[in-house]
Amino acid sequence: MFKRIVFFIFIGIFVSSCKYLSLKDEENREFVAKVHNKLLYKDQLVEDLPANLSKEDSIIFVNSYINEWAKKQLLLRKAETNLEEETSKYNRLVQEYREDLFINSYKKAVVEQELDTIVTEAQIDSYYQENNKNFKLNEALVKLKFLSFGNNVINKDELMTLFKSEKKSDLDSLVTKKLEFNNFYLNDSAWVKMSDVYKKIPFLKEMNVKEDLIKKEKLIQKEDSLVTNLVYIKDVLERNNTAPISYIKPTVRQIILQKRKLELLKEIEETLFDDARKNKQFEIYTQKNE
Repeated sequence: MFKRIVFFIFIGIFVSSCKYLSLKDEENREFVAKVHNKLLYKDQLVEDLPANLSKEDSIIFVNSYINEWAKKQLLLRKAETNLEEETSKYNRLVQEYREDLFINSYKKAVVEQELDTIVTEAQIDSYYQENNKNFKLNEALVKLKFLSFGNNVINKDELMTLFKSEKKSDLDSLVTKKLEFNNFYLNDSAWVKMSDVYKKIPFLKEMNVKEDLIKKEKLIQKEDSLVTNLVYIKDVLERNNTAPISYIKPTVRQIILQKRKLELLKEIEETLFDDARKNKQFEIYTQKNE
């Protein structure tokens, strides 16, 4: 808690110091153009000046920059004059935007400083078990492996045998021959969205529509004169089933962090509110009935 209080005090001092320094520096700034009561300062122009320009290009840039700035200020003044009735509304919107910008920047700084971002496997498992009914699949998931190679390979039968095997040693042997493949995906322990499968293996979608091929423990072989394609569907989870924890784990982690973030911000707001009331920095005045 002491660390958090020190952090709040530091932010307050920093903001106040910036305001003081900006007012002091304003008096010493050199300006290069003026439109009515608006000034364009030299340091603003220099900050936007591209590096490594020739003298001639620098002159062209400066003149163009000043002219564009002047046009903007003249247009702004004209708009303010002609939309005078809207001024109070726009000023309020600008003020609200400014307040939101400061508040959100402050909240971001506090979260980066204070939020506990360590989420353990036990915490993920616990949250998943308590809320798994909320994790319904919007589309089917599959576990599969895929292999595509040219029919001109000399070891075609060996590749097909290794692919169909369930032994890890055979899978490892297959991986060592990956330079011979046109395309492959051999991690059949991970759940993959069906839409992603169709993007990687487009012919599978066409075949599935015709023959309903996407089923658990299904081997699909598609050949033409040039290429052999092998697909093994290890497992399938249909739409509306509960998402497996291995698939949903990154989402659960983000949910836990978001809940912590909201709780942290709520705690900070309540602490500031309570402290303000205790220190008489916030008071509510009620009118007495006459």
